[in-house]
Amino acid sequence: MWQLLRELMTFLRQEKKWWLVPLVIVLVLLALLVLFSANPALAPFMYPFI
Repeated sequence: MWQLLRELMTFLRQEKKWWLVPLVIVLVLLALLVLFSANPALAPFMYPFI
């Protein structure tokens, strides 16, 4: 996992693609939301954010 993150940062630095950083952050947050919503025990804590 850390190798993938390091490789992504190296790519962004070399290719000057800094506009991709917000997109990656949004995608990671969306993935975390999907993962946490699969657990019914965490559902009551997510209602204020939806």
